[in-house]
This record gives sequence, C-alpha cells and structure tokens, in this order.
Amino acid sequence: MSFKSLTQFSLPLILIIILIPTLFIPTFSSSLNIEKYNTDDSSAKFDISSSVFKWPIPGYTRISSYFGKRSTPTNGASSYHQGIDIPAPFGTTLIAPYTSKVTFTGFKGSGGYTITLMYNDIEFIYHHVSPEYIVKIGDLVTTGQVIGQVGPKNVYGIKNNPYKDSNGNPTNGATTGSHLHFSIKKDGKAVNPLNYFI
Repeated sequence: MSFKSLTQFSLPLILIIILIPTLFIPTFSSSLNIEKYNTDDSSAKFDISSSVFKWPIPGYTRISSYFGKRSTPTNGASSYHQGIDIPAPFGTTLIAPYTSKVTFTGFKGSGGYTITLMYNDIEFIYHHVSPEYIVKIGDLVTTGQVIGQVGPKNVYGIKNNPYKDSNGNPTNGATTGSHLHFSIKKDGKAVNPLNYFI
C-alpha cells in the first residue's frame, strides 16, 4: 500500500475516532428542570457554587421542602409551595442574593416576619425572619450583604395572629420551626428558586 493511499484511508478514520465521542458528551441546559428538584428527600443538599446569585443563607444548603405541590406541614400553609424551605437555627445570617432594593419589611400573614428585595423584574422574598430588622424599605443592598437573620418559631405581640403551635403559642407565620422560606417571583409570578442557583 502506498503512502498516498494509506493517508487517504487513515485521515478519515482518525477524524471519525476523534469526532464520535464528542457526539455522545451530554449537554446541559442553562435552566434546571423543576421536577428534577421536586423530591421528598429532605436530606438532599443543593450545589450552589456556580450561580451568579449568592445563596441567601450561607452555610445551609439542605432543603426540607421544595417548590411545587406538597403535603401541608401545618395549618395555614399552602399545599402548593411557592418557594423552598431551608432549615437553620434562629439567628442564622441572611444575605442579599444580588444587588437589589428593599421593598418590604413587616409581618406578612403565613410568611410571618418578611423581607422582600427587588432587582428589575425579580423579587426575592424571605419569610420567617427575625423581627429585629437591620434593613429598611428603600435601602439599596449589594450582593452578599447581610440583610437579616432567621427568625424564631414563636413570636408575640402580633395582633390577631392566627398562627399557633400545638401548645397554642403564636408562631412566626405558618411554621413548625426555625427556617428560611425563600421565594423568587419574576414579573409577579412565583418561580422555582433553584432555577437561579446553577
């Protein structure tokens, strides 16, 4: 076999050997499949290392209740969860996921003490926070800035608070314990927060 015929045969073979594996490398969409993260595994932790947004509660990535349909955990809680629940002790630091403006601080029904931030058409909502606010409406906060703390399970002094624990003590909204309920709304509609943490 001549050098010319060997080259004509081996060059296409080499190209096939190099190109075929690349056809089978999986590609990943820039947005997550919501159902992938709707799981009943309350021990699952989420990898938030590559997001442009900062995780709202540093050091705590376990999610106890995911976005979407769920069994109602307590009276007053929704069976369609419009956010994610991240368990953490009372007093745990909360940060801004992105530079945004504080648009609300106060007690907000089943969400209890709440902080909301707005960045363009995206609203970040923190429920069951501490009533000892360190930000106020109108403040501009930067990515990673401390904005508050996880609140206690029980709160007092809220007139006509309908939310109570099994002992009849008033709670920080519809909650069974200290945690952050974190929601994101885009154009006023609740979306899966995990879509923003990839």
